[in-house]
Amino acid sequence: MSDRSPISPHGSRRLAGVKAAALAAGLGLAAVLAPLPMTPLAQAQQNLAPLPSLAPVVKRVFPAVVNISVVEGAGGDQTAQGDDDLGQDQGQDRGGSGNRNFDEFLRRFFEQQGINPPNQQQRRQQRPQPDSQHVALGSGFIIDPEGYIVTNNHVIEDAQKVTVIFQDGSKHEAKIIGRDAKTDVALIKISADHPLPYVAWGDSNAAQVGDWVVAVGNPFGLGGTVSAGIISARGRDIHSGPYDDFLQIDAPINRGNSGGPTFNLAGEVIGINTAIYSPSGGSVGIGFAIPSSLAKPVIEQLKEKGKVSRGWLGVQIQEMTPAIARSLGLPNDHGALVADVNAGSPAEKAGFKQGDVILEFNGHEIVKLRDLPIVVAETPVGSSASVKVWRRGQQVTLNPVIAEQSTGPQEVSTNRGLGNQQQEEVPQSASALGLKLAPLTPELRQQLRVQSNVRGVVVTSISDSSPLADSDLRSGDVIVAINQEPVTSPREAAAKLKAAQSNKGTNVLLQINRHGTNAFVAWSTQDDNG
Repeated sequence: MSDRSPISPHGSRRLAGVKAAALAAGLGLAAVLAPLPMTPLAQAQQNLAPLPSLAPVVKRVFPAVVNISVVEGAGGDQTAQGDDDLGQDQGQDRGGSGNRNFDEFLRRFFEQQGINPPNQQQRRQQRPQPDSQHVALGSGFIIDPEGYIVTNNHVIEDAQKVTVIFQDGSKHEAKIIGRDAKTDVALIKISADHPLPYVAWGDSNAAQVGDWVVAVGNPFGLGGTVSAGIISARGRDIHSGPYDDFLQIDAPINRGNSGGPTFNLAGEVIGINTAIYSPSGGSVGIGFAIPSSLAKPVIEQLKEKGKVSRGWLGVQIQEMTPAIARSLGLPNDHGALVADVNAGSPAEKAGFKQGDVILEFNGHEIVKLRDLPIVVAETPVGSSASVKVWRRGQQVTLNPVIAEQSTGPQEVSTNRGLGNQQQEEVPQSASALGLKLAPLTPELRQQLRVQSNVRGVVVTSISDSSPLADSDLRSGDVIVAINQEPVTSPREAAAKLKAAQSNKGTNVLLQINRHGTNAFVAWSTQDDNG
């Protein structure tokens, strides 16, 4: 009789090994005959439709995209233009004096991003040298078979001669129909003995983040070039003008793409390539296009009248903050705060007041400050607008009749002199909450550049221990009102500030005048321990 157990440890290991081998073989055979279930990610990837070819769209629109060259300035000084090329900075080339006017914007933009912009000498060394006749500056696209072409204002600004070059190399001299610096859009026209290929506008409002786009233009003067990408963001404000509302795209665009079109997959123009952000000068996937919804009405006016007429309301507005919203009893910081109302303006005639918060204009919700200038500018001159404002805890509807915006700056006040000051007893200085308050004397009024119709008290100093030390209040500010109640003497202002301080957990709104400009400063007593 064997002393070995039928199921000894060694025997169990051998049996387990046989079973494992059989199982592995079976799994291997099963893997060949029937694939293992796909992971959710693999299944999703398999379900994705293949990317469409862009060739049909490009073939259809390509003949309508043109290159634009200019001779600019006295005698066509190409060297001077080259120094102003933006391709090595942060945007497309913005030709001629348009470049020079845009340099300040570039400097500010770079400073905001913490980047040192390349100097003029670096840009001169990096750019290709122009030929003796023209400097290739940008791109454009035909929108009408009669030869109307859209481009950027900065491409043709101050040009003595504009030449349009087609994809087949043929050249046509163009005349400038109209320019609009505020949106950086321009319209030019060429003459031809036959109908020209053209493209149609699309609806940029329907474009969504993630949609595919195609950019066509003349990067680095190479000629017609196509690139593709997606819409990365909408509504970008790059501080280049009052109506910034750019589409951000990642389709590679470079110097020379300025004025070229951004197409959707239907071959419709939904944007005009205008600027890029680039620390190095080349494309880094951050480009900006003027949306067609903004450009199309401007182009229509330029075609009809050669200029652009815009609506004007006549208010000076300021950004809302959470603190200001709380002090006014608003649930959020949406809207545009009216800091001042222009004398004789549609706003004054309709009853707008300082401290009003514009919440809605003709059905358009005003979420951010820059929403208001865009919708007002697009409002037909002479039409009545419906404007919802927040005033002293309730909503009010006003109906201004929109006037035409002048080409020059609108004055906030027509009287900045000191004449005919009424003699009155000078009130005494006072202190409150670490603020030293003084009367607004004629000498201080002149020193602080404050209009003669402004009444209030001057903040002469703010102590470090003041609960307002970390607010936007500054020495030299004139406090005009506290919680929308006017103050005319230092003692009155001090009393109102002390009363507010004693009421913990409240929000206080100070209306101030700083060097002739009205503004608001909010202060919360919630965290005040003084």
